[in-house]
Amino acid sequence: MQRLLAIATLTWKAAFRFRLSWVLLALLLGAVVALPLLVKDDGTARGFTQILLTYTLGVITTLLGFATLWLACGTLARDIEECQIQVVAVKPIARWQIWLGKWLGIVLLNAALLAVSGGSVYALMHWRANQMEKQLTQARSRQDTNQIARLEREIGILKNEIFVARGSLKEPLPDIEGAVERIFRERIEKTPVPPAEHEQLRKNLREQLKAGVQIVPPGYSRSWVIDLGLRKHLLRDEPLYLRAKFHAARTNASGIYLGLWQVGIPEKTAVWQDIKSQAADTYHEFAIPPGLFDEEGKLTVLFHNRNNTALLFPLEDGFEVLYREGGFGLNYARGLLILLCWLALMAAVGLASASLMSFPVAAFFSASLLVVALMSGTLSGIVAEGSVLGSNHETGAATASWINAVMIPFFRAILKVVNLVEGFSPVASLSTGRSITWGQLAQACAQIVLLLGGIFSVAGMVLFTRRELAAAQGNA
Repeated sequence: MQRLLAIATLTWKAAFRFRLSWVLLALLLGAVVALPLLVKDDGTARGFTQILLTYTLGVITTLLGFATLWLACGTLARDIEECQIQVVAVKPIARWQIWLGKWLGIVLLNAALLAVSGGSVYALMHWRANQMEKQLTQARSRQDTNQIARLEREIGILKNEIFVARGSLKEPLPDIEGAVERIFRERIEKTPVPPAEHEQLRKNLREQLKAGVQIVPPGYSRSWVIDLGLRKHLLRDEPLYLRAKFHAARTNASGIYLGLWQVGIPEKTAVWQDIKSQAADTYHEFAIPPGLFDEEGKLTVLFHNRNNTALLFPLEDGFEVLYREGGFGLNYARGLLILLCWLALMAAVGLASASLMSFPVAAFFSASLLVVALMSGTLSGIVAEGSVLGSNHETGAATASWINAVMIPFFRAILKVVNLVEGFSPVASLSTGRSITWGQLAQACAQIVLLLGGIFSVAGMVLFTRRELAAAQGNA
């Protein structure tokens, strides 16, 4: 460990000697201060806080990510090209320890920078909350009822929806794929379909089944049954929050749609209901009184469509129940640790590239991998469509080609790797008050650092150990 720390210290000294750390720290703090002034919010405390969290943490991650790749590629490749690595390589230290020490130094440097910038964001949010508390005290002294009501509402939103760690419960998803396969087999037994159209038939059946579950026609109702499980003992006296999103089949003039929400079952539980006017294509969140679930811990929610058009609640994110699970401070710290896992992976990628390539090539290769990861949305669309070349305009079926046969499995494999990292989104969770559990943090460390980072680390150590340093220096 002493040897690793010695190499890590040298990495820190190199970063400070080239002014990288100071410039990066200035940029990070500048982003924390400048972004809230440059980006306009909707004037509410929730809007300001969500923008502050989303944009500042996004910019912090982007700056640290590119700086990590640049430093990781430069600290090893430049040492090799400028013959500085010989001074270290002749010491009684293995090359894999040199490699791991540099990785440790970069990770510790990122941890320090992330702690300073993330702590500044946290302090700025609480400063804004304290300012609102002072304004509320002044409004009460002036007996300004409108100002008091507005500030109390804003502070309540901050405490209950932002400065909190909330868990989420959803209704179990129906087995759409199983039903699709069963109906598909029955259909082709009765009416044979050419093999080239099998995938399109499955797609059509899938959309029909999903529509039957998601769509609420005019005058009809849709119900959800949420099982609280053992949480019923902890949430008996706690208010819950319903979060819903729907799409409208036809847009009306106002863009507002009426719906009757009812929670609870008459004669079995207390019942709460309310008629709400809500806009389509956006999330709506509202509190419900505590204790509306039955003795088994099942919460029944009913929505009645009072419009002349059908409404569609997506299966994945159309409806969920939120409940308080913990405080914001510890949740925020866990979110920063997941960001640190991302940066640790980038450090491994940069060092692995520099173990084999020169600095410009390693930097280009690492940046290319990052760009591919950022294109996951495009790759997902191509894989879902099943064609790189697009679909046939007449039949809607994917265009058959050897390119699809090669590229679609390749893109699918890339997505599986990228999803190991992108499956954790701490910025989105923190900005909506979602809970980041210890289990999610442990899973992020296992998948991002140990699995993916471990693969790049082993490859980098092997390449660096087997590399002829004198030949590399001669080529430089």
